[in-house]
Amino acid sequence: MEKADEELVARWIDHDPELRRHIEEHQDFERQLEEYNRRAYLTADETVERRRIQKLKLAGRDRIEQILARYRAKEKSV
Repeated sequence: MEKADEELVARWIDHDPELRRHIEEHQDFERQLEEYNRRAYLTADETVERRRIQKLKLAGRDRIEQILARYRAKEKSV
């Protein structure tokens, strides 16, 4: 995440429960993926689960970007 985005998140996370939820989910998915990535081999089920988590993480990141775009627009109009 870019520094400007991190600053924007820091300003709004306490005021926006949806943003907080998506950020926390994103961090949780990142931890889960790190666990899978540390393993030398994954079973077929683990590979499927890893891909599922990657897709959820990406979808959450897209939603975070949408929320941040809304706040960027709000700050520009002020």
